[in-house]
Amino acid sequence: MPRKSRVATLVLGAALLGACDLTGSLASRQQSNVQPSVSPAAPGAASIAAVLDLMVGLHQTDPGRQAEVFQAAKDAAELTPTTSNKLRYAVALATPGHSATDPVAAQRQLSELLARPETLLPMERNFALAELNEVEHLLVLQAENKRLRDEDARESRDRQQSSNRRLQAEIEENARLRKALDEAQAKLDAVTHIERSINDRTTPAPRKP
Repeated sequence: MPRKSRVATLVLGAALLGACDLTGSLASRQQSNVQPSVSPAAPGAASIAAVLDLMVGLHQTDPGRQAEVFQAAKDAAELTPTTSNKLRYAVALATPGHSATDPVAAQRQLSELLARPETLLPMERNFALAELNEVEHLLVLQAENKRLRDEDARESRDRQQSSNRRLQAEIEENARLRKALDEAQAKLDAVTHIERSINDRTTPAPRKP
C-alpha cells in the first residue's frame, strides 16, 4: 500500500475508533442522565500522531531539517528506549527521501518490535506491521533491480569480450594474409628476377659491322 494511503487509513481508523468510543460514551451517559463529555483519544493515537509528525519532518525539502528530525528520533530511541521512541526511529529509518534512509536497519528494528507484540498498543502494532510490509517489499524490489543490473552488466561484459575476441581474430587473420601476400610477392619477385637473368643470357649479342 502506498505510504500516503496507509497513513490516511491509519488516521481514519484512529478517528473511527475515537468516534466509536465517543458514541458509546454518549449513549451510556444519556441512559444514566449524566451530562456527556468527550472521551479520551484511542490508545496509541498520540504515539501514531508523533510518528506522522516525524514523517512530515523527514519529507521537508531542507536536508538540514531532515537531519535534525532524524537525529532527534535516533537520540530519543537510544537515550529513552521506550516502545514508542523505538517505533519512531524504525519509521525514520524506513522513510525514503533523506540521507539516513536504511531499509535494512528499519526491517531489523521493526522485526524486533513485532517480536514482542505485547509491548505495542494495537494501533502501534498495526502501523509497525504495515511499515514492515512496505520495507520488505522495497527490499525485494531493490534486490530485483540489483539482479537485473548485475545481469545486464554481465551480458554487456560478455558482449564486449566476444567483440574483443572477434577483433583479435580479425587482426590475426589480417596479419596472416599480409604475411602470405608478402611471401607471394617475394616469390613473384624472385621468379621475375630469374626470368630476366635467363632472357639476358639467351639474347644474342649484336654483330659488329
